[in-house]
Amino acid sequence: MSFGLAERDVKALLQVVGSGSRDDDGPVVPWSLLHDLRELVACDNVQVYGQDTPRRDEFASQDLPGIGESSVDGDAYWPNYWDSPCSYPDRSGDLRSVVMISDFCSLRQWHESGMYNEYVGLFGVEHEIAVCLPVGPGRTLKFLFARSAGPDFSERDRAVLTLLRPHLHAAYVAAERRRLGISPLTPRQQEVLQYVAAGFSNTQIARRMAISEATVRKHLENIFQRLNVTSRTAAVGRVGAEPYAS
Repeated sequence: MSFGLAERDVKALLQVVGSGSRDDDGPVVPWSLLHDLRELVACDNVQVYGQDTPRRDEFASQDLPGIGESSVDGDAYWPNYWDSPCSYPDRSGDLRSVVMISDFCSLRQWHESGMYNEYVGLFGVEHEIAVCLPVGPGRTLKFLFARSAGPDFSERDRAVLTLLRPHLHAAYVAAERRRLGISPLTPRQQEVLQYVAAGFSNTQIARRMAISEATVRKHLENIFQRLNVTSRTAAVGRVGAEPYAS
């Protein structure tokens, strides 16, 4: 099935990409990212859920607007996991496809499943679409979009989430680095950015670092890419670089 994205979809995609690079507080990713995702893919709830399958353990959770999980028996999840569509990434090894519950079963079959009756259905989830990201051996991070009623998710929803998948992964990695205090830049890139923060030109930076101006420009290009910014000022602001003294 082929179709084109509307101009408003493209603008919304760009909005989501931008919000993924913000550093507003969130236990897993920026809250602004989840708000923009819910605007892009209409749903009742969007959740980021990290699980360590071999250990049957949760290592990350963040959801908007919240699904009252404390009122549901979480012990029902794992006994029903392997027989449900939720286990598709672990069963197949396919961590790239954006999948819906309806890819695997009809609504009637879903309503008859143990996962629905003992766990997911208690949240009122009728339809779900998921983006799965690998984040370590045996670990996956899923962006889950749920609807409690109305139509299922569409191929348009699958397409925009497929396009966003690498940006969602980058947003998670960037947030983890901020939480751990790890710079996304190499020591050499940090040095260049410190000179930038001090107001030095590319020529002056090249002279002080004993490298060519072309190398300085390449360092800046890589810095912008890693920080997801387009200007020197934004790059300095993103990492709070302390300037070198002149």
